[in-house]
Amino acid sequence: MQATVVDGVLESLRIGVGFLWTAAWAIIMGLTITSLVQVYVSKERMAQVLGDGDLSGLTKATVFGAASSGCSFGAVAIGKGLFKKGAHTVNFLAFMFASTNLIVELGLMILILLGWEFLVAELLGGIILIAVMAVIVHLTLPENLFESVREELIQRDHEQGVTEDPTCGMEGKDEYSIVTGGGETLKFCSEGCLETYQQEAASSGSWRDELLSWGGWYKIGNQYRKEWSMIWTDIVAGFLISGFVIVFVPQWVWNSLFLQGEGVLVSAENAVMGVAVAVLSFVGSMGNVPFAVALWGGGVSFAGVIAFVYADLITVPVLNVYRKYYGWTVMAYILGVFFVTMAFSGFLMEELFDALGIVPNLAGGQTASEQTYFKLNYTFYLNVIAFGLSGFLLYVYRRGLGAPGEYRDPVCGMRTDDSEPAATHDDETYYFCSQTCKENFEDNPVEYATGHPMVMDGHDH
Repeated sequence: MQATVVDGVLESLRIGVGFLWTAAWAIIMGLTITSLVQVYVSKERMAQVLGDGDLSGLTKATVFGAASSGCSFGAVAIGKGLFKKGAHTVNFLAFMFASTNLIVELGLMILILLGWEFLVAELLGGIILIAVMAVIVHLTLPENLFESVREELIQRDHEQGVTEDPTCGMEGKDEYSIVTGGGETLKFCSEGCLETYQQEAASSGSWRDELLSWGGWYKIGNQYRKEWSMIWTDIVAGFLISGFVIVFVPQWVWNSLFLQGEGVLVSAENAVMGVAVAVLSFVGSMGNVPFAVALWGGGVSFAGVIAFVYADLITVPVLNVYRKYYGWTVMAYILGVFFVTMAFSGFLMEELFDALGIVPNLAGGQTASEQTYFKLNYTFYLNVIAFGLSGFLLYVYRRGLGAPGEYRDPVCGMRTDDSEPAATHDDETYYFCSQTCKENFEDNPVEYATGHPMVMDGHDH
């Protein structure tokens, strides 16, 4: 018996790590693309264009979300910031869904682990889900509920001194704060975001120019590291859990939860149950894709699997965040709206794909236990390239290539070198990261020459 358990654990790890190996290149490439978008696509103040609940605002919320990163908790935190600044309820909900379901890295993972049919269903169904959600919210939105919650949220955060990070929208912290030349105090969620803000303030030239410099790649490396820091635990947990689910959960469990066979009733029940399982799975972000592979291998229908993938924004931990931000009533409303739209969209995708004759058929394919994951094939070579790219970005960041150099800007604390703007005071030369910092120094040289910069030394964050 003991040997059987040990064998099962080893097989679970082989499958989980095998899934991770299979999808590693897609995750790395996707995060690299996301980092490029985050660094070099100019971002307007999103809340200013998301205040109207019309089609234009909904479209912009979807596009903004798809260009963001894929952490469920990050999406909820940024959504809170947008909501506080006046974004319409429909738009901040659409933003959250798009930023966790319509992103590049998730699409690549779905394509590799589940197939092109699931990728099409994820993208097409995601757009349909946002549209259906918008209709439901417009029809059912409790009068003045969200406005009163917004006012309470603003008041509570003001009393507690909570401010949003201007680079990512998450909650800023006192230890990562700076004072601008205009006297405004800005707070950031991490040293990485503080550094990103300072880099953007000091940058010059087009994105093409920056990509030809170490400074441009340093920015990408910094953003890439931040993206990984938000999602790596969900990814690792999702892959490992999927291996254990495949090995240790008997078939009768899936058969008792999900109706078997064909027909509209089966599709509807599977879609509803897929969302229900997601709520209780505690696996969010991209970690629910390998879990979805386990469901698919267990015989769950196309509707149930794709609905499960949609539902990473209503897992129990995420629901608890809604409760802390908005209270029980709004949490229940978001849960109800998302549950209905996710289940309906999963059901609709299976019915549509069935009518088109493109519902994938698992019969005849290799099971997860039968597959050989580690072999010399295209996955191996793509992973070598991806790991090399990841190592390069992290090396650039850790070594500070292109980061401010040997001198320290006395105004903001950034590292700089002697090619940057300079000024002399009391026979000592000071170097600055930007012309703005130089002008601030010249306005009050005594204060900056005898004071301390506002950020910590070094870039080993």
